[in-house]
Amino acid sequence: MTDPTTDGRVQKGNETRRLVLARAVRIASVEGLGGLSLGRLAAELELSKSGVFALFGSKEELQLATVRAAQRIYRETVIDPVRRLPPGVGQLWALAEGWLEYSRTRVFAGGCFFYAVGAEYDAQPGRVRDALAQSSEGWHKLLLELCEAARAAGELRQDADLGQLTFELGSFLEYANALSLLHGGDAPYARARRSVLLLLRSEAVDESLLPSE
Repeated sequence: MTDPTTDGRVQKGNETRRLVLARAVRIASVEGLGGLSLGRLAAELELSKSGVFALFGSKEELQLATVRAAQRIYRETVIDPVRRLPPGVGQLWALAEGWLEYSRTRVFAGGCFFYAVGAEYDAQPGRVRDALAQSSEGWHKLLLELCEAARAAGELRQDADLGQLTFELGSFLEYANALSLLHGGDAPYARARRSVLLLLRSEAVDESLLPSE
């Protein structure tokens, strides 16, 4: 028989963990993972520092948990809706539009979480960098898989360089995010949208499968 007291403590611990990670993700997307500390989060959320420490144990574990929390949000916001679509250039187009909207609407306060913290840790060896590198690799692998599926569906040219296509798609999206953060406004997203559309139309077997503009 389960102890109700134990159940209550576990539930409270899970709720506190979610609360801390929600704040941590917001801070990290703006200030970087280096801006996180157990003491700061405890103070801002009016929680016991010892209680927060018991949940994570160290700053590094907090940072890794924050990356995992951001991965879940990213997957639910950007990837999952596109997974349900049939393979083809329309799926690639939907992914690009969804990504630009994710950045434009600031799902993470500082724009794309992984763009922000990736630049922070790309030259710092360690577990956090490894986790971020794995996320980056997974994203580019997904882009390549969707391109391969579009070609298998007969909607991308058989001679298309899918590695190059993947690289250019990711570059357009990330540059729009960077320019919008630096200068404000939606113009970078409009330009990136047009760039992606022109790129996909140039590689599509049938341009009518994509919007004209």
